[in-house]
Amino acid sequence: MTKTLEDVKSDLGDCRRCELCETRTTIVFGVGDPDAEVMFIGEAPGRQEDLGAEPFIGAAGQYLNELLMIAGLERKDVYIANLLKCRPPQNADPLPHQIETCTPFLRDQVRAVQPLVLVTLGRFSSQFILKTDMGITHLRGRVHITGRYSVLPIYHPAAAIYDRSKRPLLEHDFMLLKMLLDKRHEELNLGQSQGQYLERSLGQNLEQNLEQNLVQNLEQNSEQNLVQSHSGEAVSEPGQQLNSDKNLFSRL
Repeated sequence: MTKTLEDVKSDLGDCRRCELCETRTTIVFGVGDPDAEVMFIGEAPGRQEDLGAEPFIGAAGQYLNELLMIAGLERKDVYIANLLKCRPPQNADPLPHQIETCTPFLRDQVRAVQPLVLVTLGRFSSQFILKTDMGITHLRGRVHITGRYSVLPIYHPAAAIYDRSKRPLLEHDFMLLKMLLDKRHEELNLGQSQGQYLERSLGQNLEQNLEQNLVQNLEQNSEQNLVQSHSGEAVSEPGQQLNSDKNLFSRL
């Protein structure tokens, strides 16, 4: 049975599974629409997130809100989480054993939300989700498939705050996200239309087959009644077989 986000949060509890519990202010679990089509995965909380218990509320978060508009999204439309739930001291890079300890909860979050698209922000989340050592520079700009998910690696918004030359690349990738979502919606709508068409076709074929069987039964019964009347045997009441077949048709 798939866990809900509340189940995952309960499992996490007041986590003390690694040394980050000693220096954090609070656990930063995740925030957003629990049924979001798009889930963003960052690396770890920063200072503002550690104080506010919500991911991406600092300067990088403000820029992320601007980028979301390019994709036709708002913050309330998406779900946002991180590889790590606790801030590393001095915003250090996530360490391998910290990622290994914390990411089972991220996996459960992804399963709970079941998004269409995973957007991985930065090197660490992209490498973890795609199971690769390739750098974000080579991963970004194209859609990857892992399992049932479309994965779109993008530079972390903080990178564009320190290096403004990356802003056009981030904006390009969020336009790519919009195109990806539009394509997925088209595929879903096409699938629904085909399903409705097949359902109508099956229904029409069923009705046609039943009508054909009804006519054949009536013809056979008429012949049998004619033979029986000549042989002196009992004859069915007029319309008896017709009513029986109509009842059969209504039950189907």
